[in-house]
Amino acid sequence: MTSRQRPRAARLTEPGQPPAALTLPQRYLTPEDVASLFGLPSVETVYQWRRKRTGPPGFRVGRHLRFDPNAVAQWVADQTGEAA
Repeated sequence: MTSRQRPRAARLTEPGQPPAALTLPQRYLTPEDVASLFGLPSVETVYQWRRKRTGPPGFRVGRHLRFDPNAVAQWVADQTGEAA
């Protein structure tokens, strides 16, 4: 791994673990982190979710988009609760 690459966050779809048991990093997540967590083919999907207000809530730090890991976990819990 080069110095410019970030370590990958844990995936939300860990085998054998329910969504409530997922472990997220204790830092604010980037759109790339969120795309990686959900196994999305493109980070553009995360930006589309934000525009449509359908994905996890994010916020701006200057020009950078960030996601609170607790808000992402809550969004996942809400999504899985709706399906049940």
